[in-house]
Amino acid sequence: MPNLPGTDSMWPALNRLMAVHTAIYRATGGRVGHRIPGLPPMLLLDHVGAKSGTRRTSPLLYVEDDADVAIVASKGGHPKHPAWFHNLTANPATTVQIGSERRAVTARVADAEERARLWPRAVAAYGSYADYQRRAGDREIPVVILEPREA
Repeated sequence: MPNLPGTDSMWPALNRLMAVHTAIYRATGGRVGHRIPGLPPMLLLDHVGAKSGTRRTSPLLYVEDDADVAIVASKGGHPKHPAWFHNLTANPATTVQIGSERRAVTARVADAEERARLWPRAVAAYGSYADYQRRAGDREIPVVILEPREA
């Protein structure tokens, strides 16, 4: 299924909304923005631009997996991976904020077995991921595992 018409034109507004969400999350130490009714919990992912070197932050849904955290590179079912995915591929050592806690993590793409285990959990937490996968067409939406590391 192709990407929905007009969704590319929505990205500037969505980016502004995510910037506001990030600012509120940070300003409140995660008290506001970590848990939104009807959604799985959200974290703030810090990442460095693969080409630009610019530091960025993205609010993302997550599922916990023992000591690890899994995030989904869905970009709403867009045919291309989100920028943060490319940034983590180039610069996997990063930090996240989960509620009030900051964690040093290393990002890696889940292998086929891990994705097969984690994808259903992500879809159970946020059903739209299944729609996003259909919309993404031939692009298999990656699951990224954030493993704890020493700061």
